[in-house]
Amino acid sequence: MRIDIVTIFPEFFGVLDVSLLGRAREKGILDVAVHDLRDFTHDRHRTVDDTPYGGGAGMVMRPEPWGEALDATVRPGSIVVFPSQAGERFTQAIARELAAEQHLVFGCGRYEGIDQRVIDYASTTATVREISLGDYVLNGGEVAVMAMIEAVGRLIPGVIGNAASLDEESHEDGLLEYPSYTKPAEWRGLVVPPVLVSGNHGAIAAWRHEQQLARTRLVRPDLMPSDS
Repeated sequence: MRIDIVTIFPEFFGVLDVSLLGRAREKGILDVAVHDLRDFTHDRHRTVDDTPYGGGAGMVMRPEPWGEALDATVRPGSIVVFPSQAGERFTQAIARELAAEQHLVFGCGRYEGIDQRVIDYASTTATVREISLGDYVLNGGEVAVMAMIEAVGRLIPGVIGNAASLDEESHEDGLLEYPSYTKPAEWRGLVVPPVLVSGNHGAIAAWRHEQQLARTRLVRPDLMPSDS
């Protein structure tokens, strides 16, 4: 997969050089390029924002540098993603959809957002998705984009060593993940549930499913199946 990121803080994405995503880049599984939006400006101040039409607080990102940045990164078949509070809620299902694509372009907005004409223009050259991490406000799109890349990147074949582990994570089957334990069997007076050391794989599977249901019912009842 190829990922292009447009931002005014390219140094933010240095974290992509470490951990699983860093190794995926070294192996050629994931190709990531980070572009400084200011490189697409033509004034000596490298200006990327201006006051909003209609008045109001804050600044809006200008369309000219964004247009040139998109022209330089978007190609046939690209999916352009803009983090936005006006977008659809990011979910594991969306992460899987994006992981199946060949080329993603992420546009990191700042200030009061990007001139709407940039999104409208991008929609004429590629598939655009406006996506929100949740019902809260961030200073810019970089944190949201990093979270999405992390969620999407780990689903790409070859990034996670044991791909089977992905199937047992929270949200993969609509429920939260069951609690996990490792050695020692007793720690500070707390013991591992006996069923997990019983060797009875059927009982273990049943216990884990019950734990998923109980945890989801308590923490995220909105995710519970209608028949539970």
